[in-house]
Amino acid sequence: MKILNPTYICSVFLAAATLSLSACHSDEKEKAERQEAQRQQQDIEVPPVEAVTLTKGKLSSSLQVPGELMPYQQVSLYAKVNSYVKQYVVDVGSEVHKGQLLIQLEAPEMNSQLNSAKARIRQQEAIYLASKATYDRLFNTAKTPGTIAQNDLEQADARRKADLANMEAAKSAYQEVASNLAYLQIRAPFDGVVSERNASLGAYVGPAGQGSATPLLVIQQQRKLRLVISVPEVNTGGLSNRESVNFTVRALPNQNFTARIKRLAGALDPRLRSERLEMDVDNSTKKLLPGMYAEVNVPMQSKDSTFVIPTTALVQSTEKVFVIRIDANHHAQWVDVQKGLQGKDGVEIYGKGLNPGDKLVKTATDEIRDGQPVKETPAKKDETKI
Repeated sequence: MKILNPTYICSVFLAAATLSLSACHSDEKEKAERQEAQRQQQDIEVPPVEAVTLTKGKLSSSLQVPGELMPYQQVSLYAKVNSYVKQYVVDVGSEVHKGQLLIQLEAPEMNSQLNSAKARIRQQEAIYLASKATYDRLFNTAKTPGTIAQNDLEQADARRKADLANMEAAKSAYQEVASNLAYLQIRAPFDGVVSERNASLGAYVGPAGQGSATPLLVIQQQRKLRLVISVPEVNTGGLSNRESVNFTVRALPNQNFTARIKRLAGALDPRLRSERLEMDVDNSTKKLLPGMYAEVNVPMQSKDSTFVIPTTALVQSTEKVFVIRIDANHHAQWVDVQKGLQGKDGVEIYGKGLNPGDKLVKTATDEIRDGQPVKETPAKKDETKI
């Protein structure tokens, strides 16, 4: 009988034990893989979602819109009467003050018209004085009964009144010519700056619309400007005339300017479907120029208490805008909504069938189908409400 070597026997036992341990590990690994696959399949069929509770609140946001800086006042000056440019007292860029003489015009024929009007007044005065003297003589004579017929006295009185009216008409004609003569001096209607000059010395000028569509001068008030913007219809509900806005211009990119909303149009432009807003801008330093374009940041404040949700909870597909509500049976339910203001804290929504306390999917996508079972996971601290 052959006796086995003890070393050989130990080696056989060690090999058997190793094979047994390897088999155990292999079984455990396969079991873990099956469990992971089952869990992944379950997550696909019933995806885990984080929910938020629907609450009402007021959302503050801002709207970025382009704007245009305009003079607070601007006027185009034309000649009132047909005349020639005799003298320019100012030129482009000149600072002018209210009532200051800007242009001196001349119309030689107006002097002749003025002299003719004066002569007409003297003529009518002489006629009136003669008719008045005749009436006064007849009136005094008529005091003696039977000397003057009543009809003669009435006719003399009527002639006197007619001559008086003709004299007053002659005076009015003179005032008309004198007033036109005053129009030969064009003066500044307010303090401002001359921004345009469109006629040279000796040029023949006349009223607007009579062969002179171009103004002689354009005056702008530049120490105070208007900032004009147009707000889209969807954002008009958050406007207030007490808000201040910030804006920048391309010429001064590192400077921020402030203005306050002063005037709201109160109606929509039928072409742009937007509301016009005007803000007053102090430009005493004259850094800003009329005609500059500005990027305006308009604060928008929600007026009514509305539903506010995280931006990720709103789905905006090509077909609709909706949120996903988790019903009592833990099924996803698509609810159509309308989007309101959007800010860094969330977005406003409006929709029928929504109630405070509803559970909404916090990170919603159209991959979560309507009616699909979902599994709610615990929300992170302080994120269950907005």
